[in-house]
Amino acid sequence: MSIVNWSNEDFQVFQIEGLDERMEALTSIVRPKFHELGETFSSYFSAQTGDEFFAHVAKHARRTVNPPKDSWVAFAPYKRGYKSLPHFQIGLWGTHLFIVVAVIYEAPHKQEMAERLLQNINSVKNLSDDYVISGDHMQPAAISLKEARDTQLEKMIVRLRDVKKGEFLVGRHIPAEDAVNMSAKSFLHLAEQTFDELMPIYNIIIGKK
Repeated sequence: MSIVNWSNEDFQVFQIEGLDERMEALTSIVRPKFHELGETFSSYFSAQTGDEFFAHVAKHARRTVNPPKDSWVAFAPYKRGYKSLPHFQIGLWGTHLFIVVAVIYEAPHKQEMAERLLQNINSVKNLSDDYVISGDHMQPAAISLKEARDTQLEKMIVRLRDVKKGEFLVGRHIPAEDAVNMSAKSFLHLAEQTFDELMPIYNIIIGKK
């Protein structure tokens, strides 16, 4: 079982100036927690899906100037990468922690995935009001499902289908101040509950009956 307590220091990493300085802090402070979560949840997803899942901790290796504004561990059933597949993530921005399932623009079969979501849109609508959706994994902002159910949800999925850069993320955002006040046990429970509730949506996306 993963024992991860979030601290103010984790979120403050994203305020550090300079690429090298921020990367050093990410590597020493945040990344060990992602590796620990990676071990726990790669086993969880493998058990839940029957497929072997692998954890991918963000390395930010391509960055040469701008320091990363967020970081994460992603989970997918492919050892060499995750971006071309629907995937799960636990990650941090400076303002909040996120627990999501995502289809991003690198996925080669986005149109089919979006069609399946449109045909089963109630599976997303039926999530609780504390869920959020987003159409851009590069931005921290998201729309509450409570606000998005009527029109924005469908529009975002249509954009996933029709626009090359279209993306779709759904999950929970936990404000930093709430995350640091959660016990490791409470966070683990929330992450498991969130992934349990997102699993049917993941199965729809990949076309698994």
